[in-house]
Amino acid sequence: MIKKNKRSFRKQRQGTVISDKMDKTVVVYEMKKVKHKYYGKSIIKNKKYMVHDEKNISKNGDKVSIMEMRPVSKRKCWRLVSILEKSN
Repeated sequence: MIKKNKRSFRKQRQGTVISDKMDKTVVVYEMKKVKHKYYGKSIIKNKKYMVHDEKNISKNGDKVSIMEMRPVSKRKCWRLVSILEKSN
């Protein structure tokens, strides 16, 4: 039997940083298009995540990849994995 790493089961998302005013925390906005189950029309779903950014390296407008982790605070249970694209 093959034993898989527990980290491979964690959720990963991609989004844009919309706020970096807090210390070691950024707010990431995720927007995705999904089809309606019955009607088939495209719907835009969006969500904001509080993300732990230990080194304060991401800035407003950056496209980032985030991963789920244990809760750090009341609303923060995601961490920054990498910056995919820097903003100008």
